Amino acid sequence: MGVFRERKSGGDLGAFGNKTGTARTGQGMADTHTTIADLKTLVQRFVEERAWQPFHSPKNLAMGIAIEAAELMECFLWVDLPASYEQAKDAKKREAIADEMADVLCYLLNLSNVLGIDLSAALAAKMVKNAQKYPAELYRGKYQV
Repeated sequence: MGVFRERKSGGDLGAFGNKTGTARTGQGMADTHTTIADLKTLVQRFVEERAWQPFHSPKNLAMGIAIEAAELMECFLWVDLPASYEQAKDAKKREAIADEMADVLCYLLNLSNVLGIDLSAALAAKMVKNAQKYPAELYRGKYQV
């Protein structure tokens, strides 16, 4: 697969499928066949097309992750645990949740590009640490011992 690249009579439309620079929704990218490398390239092209590299320091990107994570939390503010599952059943709320999740991921992918961190390797290494810190035989069905 790969990142969106499309040609129409108007020429190359860039990584985002149209001349306005906005991503096409629901076309060509799904978790089942999109790699992290595809996503990192998508974000990198978006940044490069706008020449935003000077503004994307690790500090600014980390702050962006926190801000977008707070916006994601806002989608669930003031609802109890059972109701939090219901939020995604409403189409408008589901779209808002997906948008905020995508914003968090975008900043994270951008930060990994800037720092040259392989997210797959980082996650695999962290899961090994987590397995040692939280052995399944002690923590199964519990959040603390």
